[in-house]
Amino acid sequence: MSKAETHPSPAEARAKLGELIDSIDIAMLTTVTPEEDLHARPMATLRFDREAGHLWFFTSDDSPKVNDIYHDRRVGLTYAEPDDQRYVSVAGRAMIVEDATLAEEMWTPMAKIWFPQGPTDPRLVLLRVDVESAQYWDSPSSKMVALWGFAKQAVTGKPPRDLGDNEKVDY
Repeated sequence: MSKAETHPSPAEARAKLGELIDSIDIAMLTTVTPEEDLHARPMATLRFDREAGHLWFFTSDDSPKVNDIYHDRRVGLTYAEPDDQRYVSVAGRAMIVEDATLAEEMWTPMAKIWFPQGPTDPRLVLLRVDVESAQYWDSPSSKMVALWGFAKQAVTGKPPRDLGDNEKVDY
């Protein structure tokens, strides 16, 4: 977005954030371990409540990430679709939720791989991330257009003009 353009309203930015998250299947969830190390692992997003700023995931109650979250609720999520030049970074606080009704509502057939007993699997819990802030990058340009812009910058010393949208979203 160029400086001459106006930024989207908070509602528009949240809608765009939701579209990007919905279109990227897997996020990398980063937690802080009890040893104060960062640990990242892939997670499939079940739902994003744009208005409340809640992201939902399934996990197992005996997963190391659950212990990490009890130690430190701060988490980061990254979503990336490099082929389409779309990226999202989320900072928030996680919590473990035990709610059988909600688990049933969010159940997907793919979850059966990890929870063979279905949504009533005794190990199944929900992980909710309360988004505090997020940032997204979305480039409508193809890779070739982006590469051309970077090549032009290398020759002229001037930054590329339009590499797409970049917005910060606060909750």
